[in-house]
Amino acid sequence: MNGDASFRWRQSYRERTPVAELAPYVSCVWVQEVAPDSPPYVFQAVPNGSVEVVCVLGELPFVIGVQLGLTREILAPGTVMVGVRFRPGAAAPVLRTSAGDMVDLTVGCDDLWRGSALRVGELLAGAASAQEAAGLLEAEVLSRVRAATDPDPLVRSAVGMLVFDPANAVRTLTAELHISDSQLRRRFLTAVGCPPEVLHRTLRFWGFLALAQSGPQRRRSLTALAGSSGYADQAHLTRESVAITGVTPSDLLAGIERNCGDNHNHAPTYQPLLRSRALRSTR
Repeated sequence: MNGDASFRWRQSYRERTPVAELAPYVSCVWVQEVAPDSPPYVFQAVPNGSVEVVCVLGELPFVIGVQLGLTREILAPGTVMVGVRFRPGAAAPVLRTSAGDMVDLTVGCDDLWRGSALRVGELLAGAASAQEAAGLLEAEVLSRVRAATDPDPLVRSAVGMLVFDPANAVRTLTAELHISDSQLRRRFLTAVGCPPEVLHRTLRFWGFLALAQSGPQRRRSLTALAGSSGYADQAHLTRESVAITGVTPSDLLAGIERNCGDNHNHAPTYQPLLRSRALRSTR
């Protein structure tokens, strides 16, 4: 997704699944590292519909609210960053704030966790490895999940429907959940940070990315990938890709292959999307 030649950078991004107790709330725990002898790494993030707790080791942790557009950041050589990504709709009770109040914002953990950011930052900075630091951040989130109320069950059901049916779910949500459009929208803005149609659009695009980068799917045409991902046709996919990332699907995938390759692992994010599409294709 970056414009410069990949051989210039030495960097990696790895996800893993959370501990079992966190699985209903958290989709993945991740580590991003830029080698000390690498040039600054130009990192571009596609909106994922999620709230994340993040810490650059040596600094204070912070929360990234739901992002509605592509974000671009330059990571300095030697940067080690760890994060915990919530499932859509699961963060609000844990962070004790509306997800709608954090849209497109980065908020210091002290603003949400009453002065604990320094303690957590120092704890992570003293970790023996990036993986250990990620585990410590995961444990901090787990302690707060245990003290939190449950996420909105209706929103959780709606999110599951959006994952399972990327083509038609938005049109059927209110009927299947027995709720009005305005009530559903209000509860989504509080729990997720964006309306159902925005999350649906985001999940559908991530489903395309998952399919495009999974095994033999890499050899499929954009037309076939568009159909399997819930788009009306390739032109629809192209319009969405340009709107979300600024480039066409072919340019996006070429950039991912060039700049990420085997150094990036998105399996915990991709697998639920791939499973849902496999199940849908057998119905």
